[in-house]
Parts: sequence; C-alpha cells; structure tokens
Amino acid sequence: MKWMRILGIDPGIGIVGFGVIDVTSLGVYENPEWGVITTSKDKSDGARLQEIYEDLTSVLHRYQPDVVSVEQIFFFKNMKTMVPVTQARGVVLLAVHTQGIPYAEYTPMQVKQAITGSGKAKKREVQEMVAQILVLGTIPRPDDAADGLGLALCHHQHSRMAMT
Repeated sequence: MKWMRILGIDPGIGIVGFGVIDVTSLGVYENPEWGVITTSKDKSDGARLQEIYEDLTSVLHRYQPDVVSVEQIFFFKNMKTMVPVTQARGVVLLAVHTQGIPYAEYTPMQVKQAITGSGKAKKREVQEMVAQILVLGTIPRPDDAADGLGLALCHHQHSRMAMT
C-alpha cells in the first residue's frame, strides 16, 4: 500500500531528469519510473524554459506526487552554464509551487551521503546504489533520470530521519 509518492528532479536547461518512487508504509520502494524532459539548443532560452514548465506540469499531473525533491545548486565550475541551469531550476520550482505540491531541496553532497553513506562518492557509485536499492538490475539511463531517482530516495531518507 502506497504511503508516499516522491518525485525527484535534477534540473537543467537541456535535460531535466526525473524519477518517481512510491514508498509503502513498511518503507519498501515500489513502482520506480523515470524519464527526462529535453529541450533543443536551437530554441531561445525563453522557449526552452517554457517547454520545461509545460512538460514538467504534465509530469506533475501524470504522477501526482505527494512531495517533490529538487537538486539545489551548490557549486558550479563553469559560470557560463550556471545561469541557464539556475533559470531552469527556477522554472521547476515555479511549476511545483503552482501545483501546490510541497518540495524539499538537497545538495549533490546530501544526495551522495543519503544513497551511499559518503558525501564524496563518485557519480557512478551513486547510480549503482540507486539501481541496487530499487532492485532495477541496471542503472537507469540517461544519467539525469538516475539522478532524479537519487533525489527521490534522498528525500525519503531525510524524511525518515526527521520522524525519529
């Protein structure tokens, strides 16, 4: 029996990754699904942001999550890519807020810590653990979708700790 549905979102301007998990009252993960929203580099930033908003709104309607977990922008090596990613993240938060869905934000280090036990884990290690925890057999593709699932798992981990 589903207790909570969590949608994890990894924001980006070209690819927004998402993953959905249902958590039972016993803490068992069921029905994991994942996917991506992609936008074309040939479009203006405004058109790309609108596409993210519209497509994410459809995802929110389709999955009806109880809560959304969004990656927080923590550090960027390339300032040129930081602005569009930050804009996409803002659109993600707007879409979630407009639907009246509560959300939580986690840094990449928090996700790594929750999934692997180490905030310094490599991306591949996190993806392998996501597949193992959800009993998927293979790592979800593309990477952004696996990151979305990791964010959903991270939120469940944090919400469990908050209840104890």
